[in-house]
Amino acid sequence: MPELSQALAEHFGFRSFRPHQEGVVRAIMAGRDTFTLMPTGGGKSLCYQLPARLMPGACVVVSPLISLMKDQVDAARINGFTAAAFNSASSPMEKREIRESLATGKLDLLYIAPERLQYQDFLDLLRHSPPAFFAVDEAHCLSQWGHDFRPDYLRLSLLREEFPNIPIAAFTATATARVEADVAERLGLRDPLRTKASFNRPNLFYQVIPKADFDKQLLEFICRHPDEPGIVYRTTRKHVESTAALLKKHGVNALPYHAGLGDAERAAAQEAFRRDVCPVITATVAFGMGIDKPNVRWVIHGDLPKDLESYYQETGRAGRDGDPARCVLFYGRADIPRLIHFADQVPEEEARAAAKTRLYRMLDFTQKDGCRRKALLGYFGEEAAEENCGACDVCTGEALRDDATRPAQMLLSAMIRTKERFGAGHIADIVRGRATEKITSRGHDQLPTFGVGKEYERRYLLAVLDALAVQGLTECPDSEFPTPAVTARGWEVLKGSRVVSMLRPPERQRKRKDRESAKPQEAAVAQGIFDLLRAVRLKLAQKHGVPPYMVFNDRTLREMAQTLPTGREELLALNGVGDFKAQAYGRPFLEAIAEYRGERA
Repeated sequence: MPELSQALAEHFGFRSFRPHQEGVVRAIMAGRDTFTLMPTGGGKSLCYQLPARLMPGACVVVSPLISLMKDQVDAARINGFTAAAFNSASSPMEKREIRESLATGKLDLLYIAPERLQYQDFLDLLRHSPPAFFAVDEAHCLSQWGHDFRPDYLRLSLLREEFPNIPIAAFTATATARVEADVAERLGLRDPLRTKASFNRPNLFYQVIPKADFDKQLLEFICRHPDEPGIVYRTTRKHVESTAALLKKHGVNALPYHAGLGDAERAAAQEAFRRDVCPVITATVAFGMGIDKPNVRWVIHGDLPKDLESYYQETGRAGRDGDPARCVLFYGRADIPRLIHFADQVPEEEARAAAKTRLYRMLDFTQKDGCRRKALLGYFGEEAAEENCGACDVCTGEALRDDATRPAQMLLSAMIRTKERFGAGHIADIVRGRATEKITSRGHDQLPTFGVGKEYERRYLLAVLDALAVQGLTECPDSEFPTPAVTARGWEVLKGSRVVSMLRPPERQRKRKDRESAKPQEAAVAQGIFDLLRAVRLKLAQKHGVPPYMVFNDRTLREMAQTLPTGREELLALNGVGDFKAQAYGRPFLEAIAEYRGERA
């Protein structure tokens, strides 16, 4: 199919496919069902957009959230596709235009939410104007074994029943073998082409840090990454709001995003982030799915995620442009009972047990002595190519460990002697020998463990208690009253048959290295012309009402700044510049470059 290469260059500005893309495109065009597991930033959308352009009839794309469809439609249109979204936010006139476009074969892509399939008139519309194929985005939402199961996605099982001869293409960035099998069964995929790209994102740096003073740790990190776009994920709405307020107080332009906000406020925050108006978003996991912003330079988890699948997908929102990005996970003992409580709310017994198993795998990840990337890939059944990835805190030596067996024994002993009825702060105070009113009134200053750890700072002992909880050496039987109790494995520590090691916070001298590693390529670019091109891009984006990255992404601008093209052909030679974009946006950039050349001559 020689037209594939031509269409790829014309609409996307790429001279070659990324790994696995061409095989998926050819299978779809041959009328075959497909299941594609490809990491965030791997180019999943191209796999269905390109066939949609070349095949007669529209591709109907099932997308999880109505609020994100505008982003997907804008991104398609800016590459020269005819695209629309049919949802509850569409006006009667827009719906009438979509029906006409479908009937006349003028529509390439139609985005819908799964709920749309419950309406008989919409199904009748598709019967009258059959699509070329269905594309199910975020297909893991179909499976109750996945990290983001959505009951509305179960309606997709009727696609095979209602349209037995129309191919179905399922796409996801994260799925275990069990989730993959579940999705294929629910969609009724027939002998699908199964494509599993590597989960490895080599441009992402993974780091795990115990919480000490999270607010201080967060501010220190952002100070080392000024003006870089980033996302801070928090578990609760309350924490989202307080974190946004903290950042604003310290001069960081940040906005909150969670399901408790009004639709307009959430949409405004999302748009501000997409358009580079607001560089930082603090959010619950409600934010991010389907966001294609490529230049997110860091993702911070301020609380422990519920499982590794969630963690992988959320960190995957960083560095979609292929440039270096940093993923930092902070964890503490308070995260664990909260997540166990969430898992306990799952109504079905088997699914509840599976949720807890995934949580314990997440806890295990934070305590790994070996390569973070190797552990993450291993969870998805993929073997890392190298023992040392060179891009995680363990492999680079940033994650230093301490032998904490002795203070752990002191703390565990204090728990036993106080009948496991007191919180972490009280236990730490006993070991340090602090004669507080609470301790003396209960006679705990008379215990053999009182003052045995005077040499340790309270902050350090609390960090040891965090490590004990994360490693399953203590547990909180009652999530409402988090008083730690010693587990069977914890008793092994007391008896001297198990050692305890814990992560030490990264050394401060690595701050400069951290800052420099974030953007090594920009140092080689003439900052003056790069900034000039960004200003041109921003002006064009505002004029056309789209985010700047949709005009050209940072990687294309850097290449433009390095090569300084003088005409259309040189512009088309740049990665990410296709015929449509060159025609629509090329002239202002060429004029700016010509002016820049003249000033330097």
